[in-house]
Amino acid sequence: MTRRFLMKHIAEQSGLSLATVDRVLHGRAGVRRHTRLRVEQAIAELEAQEHQLGRQGRKFLFDLVMEVPARFSRLVDIALARVVPGLPVGVVRLRRHVKQTWNDGEFARCLDALAHKGSHGVLLKAPRSAEVEAAVARLGAAGIPVVTMTTDLDPQLREGYVGMDNRRAGETAAYLMQGWSQGQALEVLVSLSSARFEGEVTRVEGFCAALADARPDVRIHRIDQGQGLDLTTTALTRECLRQHPQINAVYSVGGANRAILRAFAEAGREARVYIGHDLDDDNTALLRQRALTAVIHHDLDFDMQHALLQLLARQGVVPQPPPTPLGIQIVTPCNLP
Repeated sequence: MTRRFLMKHIAEQSGLSLATVDRVLHGRAGVRRHTRLRVEQAIAELEAQEHQLGRQGRKFLFDLVMEVPARFSRLVDIALARVVPGLPVGVVRLRRHVKQTWNDGEFARCLDALAHKGSHGVLLKAPRSAEVEAAVARLGAAGIPVVTMTTDLDPQLREGYVGMDNRRAGETAAYLMQGWSQGQALEVLVSLSSARFEGEVTRVEGFCAALADARPDVRIHRIDQGQGLDLTTTALTRECLRQHPQINAVYSVGGANRAILRAFAEAGREARVYIGHDLDDDNTALLRQRALTAVIHHDLDFDMQHALLQLLARQGVVPQPPPTPLGIQIVTPCNLP
């Protein structure tokens, strides 16, 4: 395994002890596969942030803890890579704790490990559950600030929130939906990755309330256990279309839009209006193909910068940034960036 970085940097990045890192790097027996993978991930993270290692000044180590599909975590990584070099401080490094699915206990154990090992701050996308919020409270007691992203927790437990106003995003989707349907019969499939995430639920609440006001005749059918993953979302969509053959529109809050469109194609049907979220690679391609009508998007670079500035402000090295603006963008096939 590479010796390109000092062992102390690898240990710090991985959250493991120097002795454990030494055992991994020298291929000694008795090392668990998970430990070896964590060291390999730490080296990959250091390689991605190598430009930081030569900088002078105070060093800050932040932790990114998220449950997200891979397509969204790539967007976050790209945004952070653009934002971090421009921060007005010495050295900022990030440790990634990112999975496509976690349970609440895994989230809590990860956050408790950070409280024990230490961190300058946590950027968190997690469900609002009693177990997760208790772990966030323990981070606060340890002096480690938390900024939530895209979905929120109890505001008293975290330093700040970054992301769009989720209720207004849902209301915007409803406005577009009823306008583009042009008074025709409308039956909508609403897809969440999981009802565990407050941000997604709030979007759906805003969408349903606004659409009911504008079009009380519209029927809405909801699926909420796809986790943003293709196989599970395809199966759920297929069954929903079987039960409700009049569905002719989609509001996709949780992604996996290729999977939803695949289920429509299998059923020999199409969505008259299809509104999604986030300009990931899949959605950009689907917009170009005009398979999506519109995507509701926001400036992820701004969110990542604002989150890190909030965490740095808690360390007393930058001023507290002003509150984030709404920042909702409507992207169609005609105005793709």
